[in-house]
Amino acid sequence: MFNFKFIINDKLYNKDPETSILGKNIIKHSINLIEDIGYEQFTFKKLGEIINSNESSIYRYFDNKHNLLIYLSSWYWLWVDFQITQVFINHSKPEERLWFSLKIIVEKANQNTDIDYVNEEKLHQIVINEYSKTFLTKAIDNENQLGFYLDYKKVIYKIIQIFNEINIDYMYKESLASTIVQGALHQHFLSLHLKTITNFNENIDKTNFYYELIMNTLKK
Repeated sequence: MFNFKFIINDKLYNKDPETSILGKNIIKHSINLIEDIGYEQFTFKKLGEIINSNESSIYRYFDNKHNLLIYLSSWYWLWVDFQITQVFINHSKPEERLWFSLKIIVEKANQNTDIDYVNEEKLHQIVINEYSKTFLTKAIDNENQLGFYLDYKKVIYKIIQIFNEINIDYMYKESLASTIVQGALHQHFLSLHLKTITNFNENIDKTNFYYELIMNTLKK
């Protein structure tokens, strides 16, 4: 299935981690560690102890843990974009494209065993818990100019494309698309931590909720 690699903004790293065993270990174990202890408690020193490598060797790949978090988030959004692209290939009706794309965005991710150094299920959980920390910083404008969030935007743009196929005259497509993608992450977070202010749990179909919300909005 995968005979290629995702192309991630090279300004995020000093050395491409996917070009070496050590680099792939950094990716694999940083996902495990951040998912386990959280971004705030995560340090390169702790990561180095787990992978039996000097802290300085990790800095040869990433300047700081913020860039590493953006790198991991970019990998996740490229994974989502890849899956939605397959939806576009396999479905021509916009309603079907919307339904299956939403399932990818709003439902729990499953691990793809073809890539042994990335656990997509854990990575999805990191994005749910930590993604806002990639852009809620004073450096957001500069990082945006450097293209750090293009992979996230690609997913938004694909949803906008579907909206245009359903109702090109709807005025707020960009706002609706970004609200849906961010809202899906937020609802996951609420269902795990603030359960009294969401209707969702593992037994409720989130896709149906967002599909009805979008279709009712676009067809007004």
